[in-house]
Amino acid sequence: MSLIYGIHAVAEALAARRLARLVHVRGGGTRIDEIVARAVELRIPVETVDRRALDKLTHGGVHQGVAGEMQAVAAYTLEELVEGAEGPALLVVLDGIEDPQNVGAILRSADGAGAHGVIRQARHAAPLDGATAKASAGAVHHVRIATVVNISRALDELKALNVWTVGLDASATERYDQVDYRVPTAFVLGAEGTGLRRLVRETCDRLVGIPMAGQVSSLNVSVSAGIALFEAARQRRVSRP
Repeated sequence: MSLIYGIHAVAEALAARRLARLVHVRGGGTRIDEIVARAVELRIPVETVDRRALDKLTHGGVHQGVAGEMQAVAAYTLEELVEGAEGPALLVVLDGIEDPQNVGAILRSADGAGAHGVIRQARHAAPLDGATAKASAGAVHHVRIATVVNISRALDELKALNVWTVGLDASATERYDQVDYRVPTAFVLGAEGTGLRRLVRETCDRLVGIPMAGQVSSLNVSVSAGIALFEAARQRRVSRP
């Protein structure tokens, strides 16, 4: 089971009925008392510990006095993500993004933009518990996630499912807002600093960039993901009758 911590992350896991065990410090405040009461109501095991023990359990994470063990994240196949979408699929592919804060923020944007799933690699990927779950503000409990062995092969599989693969690349000459995202689309995002790996970049159907007006040459990958996802959401919203 995965460990999560922080009031919002634990509350969202509880609301999604994905919490297997709750651990909290005594006298943590009204919000934690409410979480404990709800866990007891749902017959979820509750353990009270001192703050030092919770610090150790969360490896020094900012736990806000509460943590929990989460049931395993449901595993989806690429086909299930595409065929389970209401309307044209909107997906996000993470190519080697290992920073928990970035992955959590991307999950949060994916949920907010109405994306139908996130695809990650089994290796060289941030775990979905702890800091990732906290940074996602609970989105990790709601976004459908598929874990694959090889990202390039996953892109080929998406193409076979009639999904356009669009890589975000700072060096691309095509602007992100000049592409039609009303068709089934998967945004492919590379790791902070290194970007898309060569084979992944070459496998994408097209590459797009976000124009920069200032002195900084590129955006944080989670910010880029949010911009692209909400542009796709805007196009789809405008095209509705």
